[in-house]
Amino acid sequence: MADKVAEILLKINAVVLRTKPPFRWASGILSPIYTDNRLLMSYPKDRRFIVSSFIRLIKKEKIKCDGFAGTATAGIPWAAWIAQKMKKPMVFARSESKDHGKENKVEGVIVPGKHYVVVEDLISTGGSSLNTISAVRKKGGVVENCIAIFTYELEKSKANFESANVKLHTLTNFTNLIKTALAKKYIARNELEHIMDWKKNPEGWVAV
Repeated sequence: MADKVAEILLKINAVVLRTKPPFRWASGILSPIYTDNRLLMSYPKDRRFIVSSFIRLIKKEKIKCDGFAGTATAGIPWAAWIAQKMKKPMVFARSESKDHGKENKVEGVIVPGKHYVVVEDLISTGGSSLNTISAVRKKGGVVENCIAIFTYELEKSKANFESANVKLHTLTNFTNLIKTALAKKYIARNELEHIMDWKKNPEGWVAV
């Protein structure tokens, strides 16, 4: 499953690898990878595979799930599609509370004591997922698991999820994607080591 998901992301350019020149993220970090999993919404066949892969993952890992909580905004469609397929409730959490009306941060109904699985499309540091976890917990929901399509496998995200006492499950990851990219000739073998070095130290990575 991980190889197939990685191949899909590369095929539709949801993930693009480039070292010359590298990408510059909003944070200023130089990176050999750029990810936009929102492109998956436009590919029904691949979208269905991702949704079914999430459901297989949930069942395989025996994740306790009474409902789903999508991160705003990229996690919302995936939470909705999975919830619909599994006949479960769904909510989503805003990055900030509304400044009018009921000033909601969470949209939908959280039932205290019920288990909610947070749904995200991409994990970098895990910030948006942690925001959703916190918002659901403040409403009385129980969050023990987060699912995502892809993770950069950064140490900061690992530490953040451990600190929140939440287990992260992803369909594929940086290491698997780079392996697939090499096998499918999206990158050359002489680029491999330099790209993999980025994961170890993204802030200190230097483009060559």
